[in-house]
Amino acid sequence: MAPPPRNSRRVTAAMVAERAGTSIATVSLVVNGKDRGRVSIPIATRVRDAVEELGYVVDHAASSLARGSGDLVVLIAPDLSNPFFAEVIRGVRDTVGDRFQLVLSVTERGAQPVDADVRRFERLRPAGILVDAPAAGESMSASVPVVLLDAPGGADAVNYDLSSGVSALVAHLAAAGHRRVAYLDGTSRATTFAVRRSLFEDACTAAGITVSRTRAQADLTIDAAAAAVDGVVDDWLAEGVTAVVAAADTLAYGVLRVAGARGVAVPGGLAVAGFDDLPSSSVTAPALTSVALPGADLGRAAALRLLATLDGTSAPSPALPTRLIPRASTGA
Repeated sequence: MAPPPRNSRRVTAAMVAERAGTSIATVSLVVNGKDRGRVSIPIATRVRDAVEELGYVVDHAASSLARGSGDLVVLIAPDLSNPFFAEVIRGVRDTVGDRFQLVLSVTERGAQPVDADVRRFERLRPAGILVDAPAAGESMSASVPVVLLDAPGGADAVNYDLSSGVSALVAHLAAAGHRRVAYLDGTSRATTFAVRRSLFEDACTAAGITVSRTRAQADLTIDAAAAAVDGVVDDWLAEGVTAVVAAADTLAYGVLRVAGARGVAVPGGLAVAGFDDLPSSSVTAPALTSVALPGADLGRAAALRLLATLDGTSAPSPALPTRLIPRASTGA
């Protein structure tokens, strides 16, 4: 029997079941990726062939309404193009992949996730929602479980122990003889950036290091960081600043660009360090010293916490450890 023309009418699970010679329940298991160990390989193959022939598309919204909850997990993040968030995605996907389908959403460039973003996806009735680096002061409450990532002070959040990495960074700078440093902040509304700066300034004070009052901040792009640094680097150098710490590696790359363009040797004229330890930080010129924030571990821990909530169990959520990765940009 020849397949009906695609798009001529809405293809249903019942039609797929009839074509494959099996039940609607079996079709549901196969198309939702839950057939392993429950449906024989030949039958699953027939179902997939029928899906392809008929052009069947799962209506997740309708399925969610029928069950009261969906088989989707939504991850909302501020910048999916950033390598850090790619690692977070990997950790989440590897953890929920056997049970749920992962849907990714990116907010408007430069904007942190807010309550409205959660409400938008709540209408799909997903199993749960993960929110990475949400804007400060947002409640992020919903009718489905919500877990926050890298949101210090937030309820139902998985966070880093930033203090250990920051302490190691400041001790490293002090040992290298730096007594006056500058800090390049991000314009992000995420609480994590405020915490990074506060911990850094407190640690510098304890170590007898002065942080320049000439402040600079930028969006998390190399171009924006370079533009911000270009406007203040002369003031920093005139003050006797010998090291710049950036709130993220992407910002630190902008510092390296300006230093190279100005002929300022790194680390001889200006040491540079950042946060995140992105994969590219090991191959910059010079390689960048960074406080490692393991994105995959963050995604994995958040996904485990969400799964535990869905299963009615508890999952420990200790702060994830951070560590300093010293490299050539600070003379390591």
